[in-house]
Amino acid sequence: MILINILLFLLIFLILSDLYIKNSPKSKLNLLPVNYKIKKKDGLNELIIDLKITNTSKTKETMVSNINFELDFFKSKGNEYCQNFNYQEDIYIYEENNKIKNLNNYWPTTIIKSNSELFLRIIYKFSNNNFREKIKYLWLKVFWENYGHFGISNNKDCLLINLDGQKQRPKEVFEIPLNNKYKAFAIKTDLLGCFDNPVNTVIEYCKGIVEKNDILTIGESPLAIMQNRYISPQNLEYSLFSKALCYFFNPTSSLATACGMQLLINRIGVTRITFSLFVGFLFKLVGIKGMFYRLTGSESSLIDDISGTVKPYDKSIVMGPLNADLFCKEVSNYLNIDVAVVDVNDLGGVKVLASSNKAVNKILKGNLISNPAGNGDEKTPIVLIREKK
Repeated sequence: MILINILLFLLIFLILSDLYIKNSPKSKLNLLPVNYKIKKKDGLNELIIDLKITNTSKTKETMVSNINFELDFFKSKGNEYCQNFNYQEDIYIYEENNKIKNLNNYWPTTIIKSNSELFLRIIYKFSNNNFREKIKYLWLKVFWENYGHFGISNNKDCLLINLDGQKQRPKEVFEIPLNNKYKAFAIKTDLLGCFDNPVNTVIEYCKGIVEKNDILTIGESPLAIMQNRYISPQNLEYSLFSKALCYFFNPTSSLATACGMQLLINRIGVTRITFSLFVGFLFKLVGIKGMFYRLTGSESSLIDDISGTVKPYDKSIVMGPLNADLFCKEVSNYLNIDVAVVDVNDLGGVKVLASSNKAVNKILKGNLISNPAGNGDEKTPIVLIREKK
């Protein structure tokens, strides 16, 4: 009877904790990419980046009390980090009637009303004559403060800008033998980012390469990155629960850190995680593994903690993609082949997260064991599986 009372008390405590975490005041502001373009003006390389901040709260207005931008520079090969480039930064906001206002490098505290949005424009002017020859990627870091009923929160968002993204992309394809019946073709891409439309980007890379009866696969992490499904650990307010629960996982797991665990808590709650851990432990005693991930669903297995992805995303936590079934359907309808989103690792693990035709799942599980896409550094996230003739 005492044991039952203890368990009941623990359950009530966990449920109340979940309700507190879910309903505690939070900022509902989100920073989202809109577009970017590059042009030459007055002898300078000019980069124009459009962003927007949305307030999804139905009742609360929130202030952006400060915002700062910082650039990192990367070459294309291996994403080598570069420094010491001279540039001028100008920040603009759109006011009523789409009138654009230069802030002259001072951010005034700005109120964003409920269910509304604010458009920003950042213009960078680079004086280096050989800037475009040396640099391919810019990593825009946005440091901004949210101020409102929740208090104040310091956020960091990062966006990749491909300076060659608006050029015609050359097609690079690598043939990889698999077995006696199938072969694979790994399609090389640029480093992908949230300015890349997932459907259009995959179609553009695959046009002229795919053949009838091919099966197109893309990794879940590149798709999630294009959907802006990654987050800086600084944006997570980790709790006592996340610091305690992460100790139950293998050190190599993405759930073995407080931030990785907090991301899962924010998605499915402390109660479900604790229950799944307990049941998973019981099943382990009888030799059955993986029950925790079955009970917590795809959210838990698709989190990639920092260092788990290619540079510069190695400092972000990448979540699983959204609407993967819809993505597969749209690409399949355009290219007229089967399409799948997969999670493959170098240990032979193959998961088909979504596909336009369930009949191909078995073929993929048998042919992706060798991980023909590689671990990410190859930048070949798209793989075609083709039957030998």
